[in-house]
Amino acid sequence: MADEIDLYDDRGTVLAKGVPLQNISPLKNAAIKKIVNLTIRTGAVDLAGLEKKFATGAIAGRGMVIRGVDRKFPIVDKASEIAKAVEDMLRVESGDDTNVELIAGGKRMLVQPPTSRILSDYSVGLTASMGALTHAIIDVCDVSMWDAPYVHAGVWGMYPQNPDPADGAVKMLVDIPMKNEGPGFTLRNIPVNHLAATVRKRALQGAGLTMILEEAAQFEMGNCMGPHERGHLLDLAYEGLNANNMVHDLIKENGKGTLGDVVYSLVERAKADGVIKPKKKMASGYVVYEADDPQLWNAYASAGLLAAVSVNCAAMRAGQSVPGCILYYNVLLEHETGMAGVDNGMAQAASVSSSFFSHSIYGGGGPGVFYGNHIVTRHPKGQFIPCFCAAMCIDADTMYFTPARTSALYGEVLGAIPEFAEPMKAVAEAAK
Repeated sequence: MADEIDLYDDRGTVLAKGVPLQNISPLKNAAIKKIVNLTIRTGAVDLAGLEKKFATGAIAGRGMVIRGVDRKFPIVDKASEIAKAVEDMLRVESGDDTNVELIAGGKRMLVQPPTSRILSDYSVGLTASMGALTHAIIDVCDVSMWDAPYVHAGVWGMYPQNPDPADGAVKMLVDIPMKNEGPGFTLRNIPVNHLAATVRKRALQGAGLTMILEEAAQFEMGNCMGPHERGHLLDLAYEGLNANNMVHDLIKENGKGTLGDVVYSLVERAKADGVIKPKKKMASGYVVYEADDPQLWNAYASAGLLAAVSVNCAAMRAGQSVPGCILYYNVLLEHETGMAGVDNGMAQAASVSSSFFSHSIYGGGGPGVFYGNHIVTRHPKGQFIPCFCAAMCIDADTMYFTPARTSALYGEVLGAIPEFAEPMKAVAEAAK
């Protein structure tokens, strides 16, 4: 791959110039590797919430309360001791990458089991953390053998009766393997709101983090073999990492305009850069364009897609319109050029079904609860879900399912990790 790119941040500041395209590959870029590694290892624990669960008996999930048990375990008061015990149990050898940190005055805890514990299944990031936390509370709080099962239930939720410990004390970005749509979907199985909260609702950083994970998943799914690898890296560069400052420029140029204005600007830039050229002029005067490099055209189109979504959603301060933005951006782009839209029409098609699921008869949740693993959004290959994350970052809490409502713990705990907080900067530094 002979391509070189300049990487910019979400404020239009250059981070790295003349970067070889292969340097942002998830297989080579150290920051992306670390983001992926932390994604499957990092858990967030609400220690204050766990203490309250024991005190009220609400330890087995929604609507399931054991009345009259009232176990008063001093978890927050002994948070430092519990954290040390958890870290000691998780650590495999001195100097490994085990990490346990207390946040918010001991009310929250970040847990990262060492990479060496991941033998064949990333689930150990969850199970090892829950196992260590269970034993730590029992030991530090001097829990009797009679009360120990309550501690286990509070930490593990309904597991093992339910293989999904969703009601447990340790929350991770990734879900359990049985809830993945298929091979390689691990990193696509993260709700948009979790990522929006993690980047503290900054639209382009959120889109960047989301696309890093989406494109890493494309490598794991086998979609980046041979000639397709370059196409995916170009999409990641231009849409996710603001290559050549294109997304930022398109937003700034059209901040007082409309979605259609972004389409016109994108087409003019593609023409000026020689990415597309006239193929045929019809009798009506309509010009059909073509591209000698369809992969680069798709990357340009993908950057324009994120810019169009950002302009429209920011104008209304709401994320509801993101499926419609994706649909009509691609419709207008196809009408303007006579060429295929993002991902050869896949993004446009998925926007129809996602709109149905979030706004129409089904009405299941809204943009913030979607993810690349969802039945209606799994078809586009990396360019789609970052737009949903940007929309929910821009959303001024107009949705019922807001990042603050569904994902506050992730923002508080995971947002303190530099690679999650500033993914564009981290990837650019590693790409140098």
